[in-house]
Amino acid sequence: MSKQNNIKKIYSKDWRILLGLAFTTLWLLLGFLYIFYNTTFDTFHELPIEEMGSFLEGAFAPLAFLWLVIGLFIQQSVLAENNEELRRNNLHSEKQAQAVAATEMNARQETFFKIAENTLRQLGSIAGILFISSQGTLGNGKYSSEQIAEIWKQFATGDFEVFSRLFLSFPDNDEMKLEDLFYGTEIRKKHTENYIVGFDRLMRLAQGCDADNIITDSLIYSAAGLLNIRMREMHPQRKFDQISSTNSDAYLEQYSTACILAES
Repeated sequence: MSKQNNIKKIYSKDWRILLGLAFTTLWLLLGFLYIFYNTTFDTFHELPIEEMGSFLEGAFAPLAFLWLVIGLFIQQSVLAENNEELRRNNLHSEKQAQAVAATEMNARQETFFKIAENTLRQLGSIAGILFISSQGTLGNGKYSSEQIAEIWKQFATGDFEVFSRLFLSFPDNDEMKLEDLFYGTEIRKKHTENYIVGFDRLMRLAQGCDADNIITDSLIYSAAGLLNIRMREMHPQRKFDQISSTNSDAYLEQYSTACILAES
């Protein structure tokens, strides 16, 4: 329907069609005048068929050529209009695709944050169990049951990284070996490995909905992320790949280059 409207629009406004109609009318009028002044219609009617055909062929050849040229110009106008319509449709489709992609990314991020809250709570619980087994009455007794209960209250209010921060504040010396806190017994080793696995799965989920590495960087440098790095580094048997965050030097260099180009 749109294509038909475009053609009608072109035909109604194209000056070449009006010029062609005017020239055709003038040419036919001149033809009739030629016949009227040079012969009679009865004589013209009695011409042999081949002579009449030659006359009509010569008479209407210019008109045929004229309308052929006009048709070519009209076809070019229609094609140009169709190309412009296709370009507008492509731009509209591209904007729709970008909007759909942005909506999908937002949905994935919302889903991630819901999962991340539960995962961080789980990791915090694992860190709490490790803390009790090493620092509570069952461990070295550095923290009393009342102190540990207060820390769990803080955890219950939503501070899921409280135990992770406490581990990060411990010095690694002969008096307190962090490796023993994480891997000193089989049960601690199992809890620590579960912590590493849970955090790695959360990182992979974050990378799938984080084009600018903002979410992944915040996870890496959180208390839970820093504790995960320590656990990985101190594993007595396994060697893990290093967790890499955004390269600050490369980012700043790219930013400086963009500023220079913008100023120039």
